[in-house]
Amino acid sequence: MVAFISHVTIDCRDAYAQAQWWKQVLGYVDDPDEPGRPGDDEVAIVDPDGDGQSLLFVQVPEGKTVKNRMHLDLRPREERRDDELATLLGLGATVVADHRGIAGPGTGWVVLADPEGNEFCILRSLAEIEQASGA
Repeated sequence: MVAFISHVTIDCRDAYAQAQWWKQVLGYVDDPDEPGRPGDDEVAIVDPDGDGQSLLFVQVPEGKTVKNRMHLDLRPREERRDDELATLLGLGATVVADHRGIAGPGTGWVVLADPEGNEFCILRSLAEIEQASGA
């Protein structure tokens, strides 16, 4: 069997609020076929360029209680990792673990949590990696 990923689904307590938060983080927009509204049980957001994976937020009654089994790794398109980190913290993300410098200066990642506690990572941008490798 060969399949493709239609979207990544994220359970949450408030699908609309989570979608709005992640739209700011990713620069995504509402799914044009089904734009989300406050109170909706499911809200999808998409990459406006069609390059990225769409996300579907599904409202569930229970909150997050343990570490995610799967999470998103974000790589800044233009900003440096630490600049993007500052932006994410300003939007309400919280630091779970800081692994910057784990393999030397300018390396590593930071584990963050969104407003509902779902973990994700912020990595270095491709430009930072190229710069560090001397390319």
